[in-house]
Amino acid sequence: MSHPKIGNKAPAFTLTNQQGEKVSLKNFAGTKNVVLYFYPKASTPGCTVQACGIRDTQKELAQRDTVVFGVSPDPENKLQKFIDKQTLNFDLLSDEDHETADQYGVWALKKFMGKEYMGIVRTTFLINKEGRLVHIMDKFKTSNHHDVLLESIDSYLSE
Repeated sequence: MSHPKIGNKAPAFTLTNQQGEKVSLKNFAGTKNVVLYFYPKASTPGCTVQACGIRDTQKELAQRDTVVFGVSPDPENKLQKFIDKQTLNFDLLSDEDHETADQYGVWALKKFMGKEYMGIVRTTFLINKEGRLVHIMDKFKTSNHHDVLLESIDSYLSE
């Protein structure tokens, strides 16, 4: 499956956050840009580095009218533990059936140490206030993801 196309409406979703509360893309229409970043698994080294970078740039993201959601197939209780351990200041969303990951084209065949399995391909989507997909990031290091993200938002906002 491929990613949705830039310029098109972003696929709608309603997922639960770490506290079991429903979060829908439509709730941010007209008010916030939305960053949806898909990551493989909470509390793993790369995912922790990526999440902490976003945590540390929340002020800059808020100044850009942007809200961030991390999405993984982890259950809500695991997401809450990740948030507590890393003092994350944004919501993580549970996509246990990977339906949203499928819609965004990030659930795919992966290979690791000679084994093949289905999983999340680390990808970030920037959705504008009108609900349109304006940028896709799929080539970045977890260590500088937050910097590349801010540059992408600034580039979009300056158009």
